Amino acid sequence: MKGIAIIFQLAILFFSIIIHEVAHGYMALHKGDTTARDYGRLTLNPLPHIDIFGTIILPFLLIFTGSHFLFGWAKPVPINPYYFKDPKKDLMWVGAAGPLSNIGLAIILAIPFRFGLSSFSILGQFVGFGVFINLLLAFFNLIPIPPLDGSRIIQGFLSYETQEKYLRLERFGFLIIIPLLFVLFPLVIRPLVQIFFHLLTGIPSRF
Repeated sequence: MKGIAIIFQLAILFFSIIIHEVAHGYMALHKGDTTARDYGRLTLNPLPHIDIFGTIILPFLLIFTGSHFLFGWAKPVPINPYYFKDPKKDLMWVGAAGPLSNIGLAIILAIPFRFGLSSFSILGQFVGFGVFINLLLAFFNLIPIPPLDGSRIIQGFLSYETQEKYLRLERFGFLIIIPLLFVLFPLVIRPLVQIFFHLLTGIPSRF
């Protein structure tokens, strides 16, 4: 039973991060950039989106080490800001599209709980995990450290000179993010996720 639960959780995680990346691509397309479409990334087929570490190694590593949370990411959708009419503003919208897609999924998945779905049922556990993981993906990606989506939103408010210096952090981004995550997750991200989980579903989070 535990093995089946892990498979379903992984499937929910993969689907959620794919939706996240496809949302970036469609927003870029809406703003005039066809790069994601040209590279075949506007698809729910998981194969073009797989990142060896973020989609496969990290989730399985978290499972086998008994981690209290499951997490991962897909290969970033290629974006070319030179196609945008207003690069700073349009890039902000592209950055926001991913977290907004996860918040939208969380809202949709929360609806059954408002109509009596029990969080203790098998279906309720999987749906609840879907709400939790999508809120987690949204809040994590809003951290304003390049290359996370929060940095794309923040840079829209910076001068070009400051923006150039800010984006230099990207080469060290995950070296900063991974250790920081172990601090932010228990102190900031998880409490925020649990608060919004309760607001959306009307029940406390069990994750």
